Amino acid sequence: MGASSIKAAGLLAAVTAGFLALAMDAGARPDAPSPVLLAQAADAPPERTRLHMQTAFNPGISVLGEASRQFVTSLKAISGGQVSIKMLEAGARAPTAELLEAVERGDVDAAFTSPSYAAARIPALLIFSSLPFGPTPDEYVSWMISGDGGRLHRGLYEKLGMHAMMCGVAGPEAGGWFRSEMRSVADLKGLRVRYQGLAGEVLARFGAEIVPLQAGEVFYKLQQGKIDAAEFSMPSVDRALGFDKLSLIYYFPGWHQPASVIDFYMSKEKWEALPADRRMQIELACRANVAWTLARAPAEQARAMEYFRQQGVTIRVWPASMMEAFHETSMNVLREQADKDEKFRSVLDNLRGFLDSARAWKRLVRP
Repeated sequence: MGASSIKAAGLLAAVTAGFLALAMDAGARPDAPSPVLLAQAADAPPERTRLHMQTAFNPGISVLGEASRQFVTSLKAISGGQVSIKMLEAGARAPTAELLEAVERGDVDAAFTSPSYAAARIPALLIFSSLPFGPTPDEYVSWMISGDGGRLHRGLYEKLGMHAMMCGVAGPEAGGWFRSEMRSVADLKGLRVRYQGLAGEVLARFGAEIVPLQAGEVFYKLQQGKIDAAEFSMPSVDRALGFDKLSLIYYFPGWHQPASVIDFYMSKEKWEALPADRRMQIELACRANVAWTLARAPAEQARAMEYFRQQGVTIRVWPASMMEAFHETSMNVLREQADKDEKFRSVLDNLRGFLDSARAWKRLVRP
């Protein structure tokens, strides 16, 4: 084993040990690896576990795609090779939007994806993905691990017959690429825009025409002039796909998605059939992946933004009046969704209560 391999193995062992310690201290927290699992692991059978997992993200893409590869690598190391995952690229067995159904059918064993796709069946899952003016990455992680977020997230997926867990966290997205300058919300009227979910409803109320597009279509529809604007992803992902070549105006911040949870899930039946130590190892690998994505994303965005500046991309910040209008209308949209969906309201109220106290603490200690 070379020096770099020894260093990597040592680091991984340290991370794993740290998460084991957290698990032992977790007490009754339902989202933490169970001390019972830790005890059972010592007597686990030696048979290897092999899973087929389809990812929603191109494995070559910055942060999101990298995270899927990082998870596979970490799990193999943490388990000493006893758990191996064959990663299938996006669309390999099923379209990304139908990945949940593919897991239900047994076409794949597991998914590495965004909660936004399953939100078509349970809208409350949008709270873990594209939530306008929602939590920052670190706030999501805190709520998911130390608050009720992990329990609520798991409960929603259980209604779909899945066992799910946070396996990464995506950083803030850009506000999108626009063909013309935005001076007020009046400039949105009549624009053909690709925005999704709750944020799409927000822009529609200002007269924008929301054009639903799959991820693979966005660049080409902009290039062909079929749409006037689109949000896509984090700057490092936008860079990888060449959006800077379209000579559009790049808007910030991405109020529509300040952060998003990345999910790993399997059918509940298959999950419970796994030996206890294998389940523990998957949970630990996902926790390690959360830490990795938190560290990786900011540096990657800084590099991408410097590249865009060098390429002469026009970068703009939304006018204050537009941000105020986006915020007010977003709160109205969220309130209306909560009024018609009790589960959505319950999860949203829990998140807001957690953030109120967490942000009060941040205000107190921020220099």
